[in-house]
Amino acid sequence: MFIDVAKIRVKGGKGGDGAVAWRREKYEPSGGPYGGDGGNGGSVILKADEGIRTLMDFRYKRVYNAENGENGRTKKQFGRSGKDIVLRVPVGTLVKDAKTGGVIVDLKEKDQTYVIAKGGRGGRGNARFATPTRQAPNFAEAGTKGEEREIILELKLLADVGLIGFPNVGKSTILSILSAAKPKIANYHFTTLKPNLGVVRVAEEKSFVLADIPGLIEGAHQGAGLGHDFLKHIERTSVLIHVLDISGSEGRDPVEDFYKINEELAKYNEKLSHKPQIIAANKMDLPGADECLEKLKAELEPKGYKIYPVSAATLEGIDELKYAAWNLLMDAENTYETFDEEHIHYDEDTEEDVIVRVEDGAYIVEGNFVERLLNSVNFDDVDSLRYFQDMIRKKGIIDELKKLGVEEGDSVFICGYEFEFFE
Repeated sequence: MFIDVAKIRVKGGKGGDGAVAWRREKYEPSGGPYGGDGGNGGSVILKADEGIRTLMDFRYKRVYNAENGENGRTKKQFGRSGKDIVLRVPVGTLVKDAKTGGVIVDLKEKDQTYVIAKGGRGGRGNARFATPTRQAPNFAEAGTKGEEREIILELKLLADVGLIGFPNVGKSTILSILSAAKPKIANYHFTTLKPNLGVVRVAEEKSFVLADIPGLIEGAHQGAGLGHDFLKHIERTSVLIHVLDISGSEGRDPVEDFYKINEELAKYNEKLSHKPQIIAANKMDLPGADECLEKLKAELEPKGYKIYPVSAATLEGIDELKYAAWNLLMDAENTYETFDEEHIHYDEDTEEDVIVRVEDGAYIVEGNFVERLLNSVNFDDVDSLRYFQDMIRKKGIIDELKKLGVEEGDSVFICGYEFEFFE
């Protein structure tokens, strides 16, 4: 089993800040608070897509940042929310936390989605903070940061398309041309002793996994040669490209070879002989190929087989073969391998968490809640300071500090800022 792995960093957009604004209209020079809310930050979303077969694209780009939300505006207008980023991954992709190695989600269903980095929440404008006793709030709420994390994408690579045929018909050469794989290639039988996998790029966000299945021989279903191992690999593929030496350069008959290989497939497992199959008539550049091709077409085309004349040496017909395999793959029934892993749990919302602790005699308060609160405070405004004090009291921070032994005049560090404690 081969596993494709990609490590990427994802970050949700920051929420826009709320606006501090005042109503200024004719005949109302001293209007009330008029600031609108900031827009929410965009999120990074993973989506399982049947059309994506590999993690190839994540090797070229490793950082994905969603759009920030816009700040609020005057006249109570909301800022625009940031756009989400949707990352399309193959069905069967396992998503892990890069730090802990724990499983976040297993995307094993078609069109399944998961928000991997949630965008920050937009801050409230000063119009939201007006009360009968606070009629002119000169502060607004800051937007929260988006989630940021490093993740690992893992995919059990099943060969979507398998190259089958007798030894030395050119399977490894075709694999090396269609993909970046570098299989061992030599002019003798059983050069390939285990499947070589390569990724074939068809178009942007479209690729498939191609395997060079080692050459089969007569008696493979009984274990002859390396038969059983090879046939097991063929079971996992969705589409087969049957490579034939159309030149008969080694004294072989392409038509006879075709039937012998399919006979071995059927004897091992009847289902194998019914897999979607196209024929690559290879070595068209050699003498005698045209005559053998006509004979092959006369025999197999009436039975519904598509034959593609190719030459691995001159690249003739290679692109046509690639697109034919892709189209057949899109029509074939997909097979996915899933992981048996224990998932880790993430709290849906840790935005309100607050940590109060003592370290080396210093009282420290941390957390997203107080960070957001601090970013919203206008320290030159009495109403804003009073709101800050009310919120930390309601959140229970004062009570927690007292439990830890804080006294009048002690320093309290809130998100790196130093405050003096007074009741």
